Formats: sequence, C-alpha cells, structure tokens
Amino acid sequence: MVLDLGMQPWCNHFLTAEEVGREPIYPLRLFYCLDCSTSQLDHTVPKETMFGDHTYLSGTTRSLGEHFREVAESLDRDFAKNKSPKCVLDIGSNDGTQLRHFQNLGYEVLGVESSKTTAAIANRSGIPTLNAFFNLDLAGSLGREFDIINASGVFFHLEELHSVTEGIRHLLKKDGIFVVQFLYMKRIMENGAFDQIYHEHLLYYNMATLSRLLERHGLEIFDARLAPIHGGSIIAHVGFRGARPPSSRVARLLGEEKAAGSNTIGAYHAFAERTRHMRGENLAYLEKANAEGKGVMGMGAPVKGNTMLNYFGVGPGLIRCLVEKNPLRKGLFAPGSHIPVVMEEEVTTPPDIYFVLAWNFKREILQNNQDLIGRGVEFYFPVDPDRVHP
Repeated sequence: MVLDLGMQPWCNHFLTAEEVGREPIYPLRLFYCLDCSTSQLDHTVPKETMFGDHTYLSGTTRSLGEHFREVAESLDRDFAKNKSPKCVLDIGSNDGTQLRHFQNLGYEVLGVESSKTTAAIANRSGIPTLNAFFNLDLAGSLGREFDIINASGVFFHLEELHSVTEGIRHLLKKDGIFVVQFLYMKRIMENGAFDQIYHEHLLYYNMATLSRLLERHGLEIFDARLAPIHGGSIIAHVGFRGARPPSSRVARLLGEEKAAGSNTIGAYHAFAERTRHMRGENLAYLEKANAEGKGVMGMGAPVKGNTMLNYFGVGPGLIRCLVEKNPLRKGLFAPGSHIPVVMEEEVTTPPDIYFVLAWNFKREILQNNQDLIGRGVEFYFPVDPDRVHP
C-alpha cells in the first residue's frame, strides 16, 4: 500500500435528501504492484453498482467536447480518410458526445454504455448505443469488426480487464486502430492530483505499465501523445503487434518515465507525502476563510471532488454548496460530505471564494467568469495543472 485515503463512499452516487447519511463506505487505498509496477486499488465496488446508472455526462463541458472533436478529426485524417464505409465502436460511450463527432465525419457508429440513463440519452439523440457492459462475450455477439475502437476515460475502470482487452483484439480489423485515452499517472503525481483516485478508477497507467498489459494480448502502442485534458491524459494509438513501427514519441514518453522514476515505488511514496501535505494546506486555507467570515462555494461537483472533500474532511460548514451545470445533479447532495448541489443559474449572490473542484477545466472556468473576477471573487484551485511539481 502506498496511499490510504480512508473510508469513503462511492463518489459518483450523489444523494437524495432521504439518502444522506445512509450511504455505504469502502476503503480507498492505492497499492503498487512489485511485479508489473501498475498502481491499483485493493477494493472493488461491483461494476453494477458503479456503472449501472450514474449522473456523469460527457457533453456538459465545452472543453471536453472540443477535445473529442479534435480526436475524431485527427484519427480520420491520419488513418481512415479514404475508407468507405468506415465504422467506429466507442466503449463507455456515455451520452454519445465522442461518437457524434465521428458521425459527422461519415462513420457508422456504435456505442456500448453501461449506464441506462446515459445510454438512453445517446439513443434519443440518434447515436446507436447498447446498454451493456463490454467484455469478450459481448464482443463475440456483435459479429463484425471495426476500423476504430475508442475507449476514452474508461480503460482504468475495468473490473474484467483481460476479457475487455481480448474483446477489443477480437473486434479490431487487422489494420484497425484502438484508441485508448487515459489519465496519465505520471501527470497525476506531478500535479498532486490525488483526487483522481476514486473507486471507479481501479488501475492507474503510465505508458510502460499499459504496454505490459497490451503485450499480453498481442497488441502494442505505436504512437502516443500527451493531451492537456483532465490535467494530463495520454492518447495512445494501438494496433496488432508489428503492424506499424512505433513512433519516436513512444520512445520519448517511455524515456521520460524512466528518467523521472515514475514507475518506481519511491515516486509513489513521495506522491503520498505530498497528498498529506495538501490536506493540511487546504484545510488551513478554508478554516482561515471561514474565520474571516468569507463565504465559500465549490465550483463544480465532479466525481473526483468527492475524493478531495472526504479526504480533507470538509462539509457544509466550510463550503456552503457545490455549483454545477449538470442537470442530473440538481437538488442532490455530495456523498460523504453532504454538501448540497445547486445549479449555476440558481446562484443569485456570488460567494467571496469559489473553491474550484473542477480544476481540470481551469481555463474554461476563468474565461467564463471574468465578470466575477473583476468584481473581486477569488477562484482558488486546490490542484493547479499549470503548476507542476516533479
């Protein structure tokens, strides 16, 4: 074990008033594997509990939509421009935001989404979506292959890790591309972004550790790049082993990991120590603001914010409410902290301080709130991706 964040509720289950105080809690602990260097949780909340239905929507944030558009256009330009017909499968497709961009480029699209609410939203908007968990059995039932298979922010969620990876291999055309977009553990540690550790994220990948997994299934990363989305994510292009020569970017990223010691247990111990320091630093900030009579609201009610609030031990006494855009969270309460969620349009009087839990959208938030900043409202970022600490 390298980091213990305590007993915490499943952080994507925002509560009704009747559920407050009745949510189950589970250990949230990060472990390091001495064999493969992969970091992972030791306790798994069943996937049916976490992903059978939830309130996360990909389409809520403009930055993420623009990121997905750029991903679709670059893949089409580089690998499928002259193909006809061309088809794409999105695993964990959510409300269909990523697939909409492929659809606009002339692709036949199919999503697989385990959450019934979000799958229904996608289907109503014209994105064909199966409400199911993806694994090898489901892959075998589809009876087709795909030019592109995408997994955005889902490959670290997988309880059936090897079944899913084998299912991808089964459905990928021989010249096809599997695109895996994942939070980059090297950047999580550099950012001090411990809040990106929560029960839905069962594993935490670097380039070296993901490569070890893919090699076991006859696949390899042939290109990869670091994108700024979510504070630093890798977009890796994967194909059958030997189908394409690995790019220089793969070697560079692997070299940077080795030079930084990112896959060593020492790096994780340093990350844990920094996390403990951040708790003291942020609690002191919030308690000082409270003592000075300043009103504090949370900006955003992201899932990862609940890891932070619960690890810090923060409740409504320090942060009055969480201000959110996602209508599925209207009138609910954050699990564990029990801070109420209110919609952005319901805030008639701004606070003195916005404690920004959705820090990964820093630029968009600051751009959208220039008027409040001009009126003296402080936007405080407990994690700042522009201030990296190796």
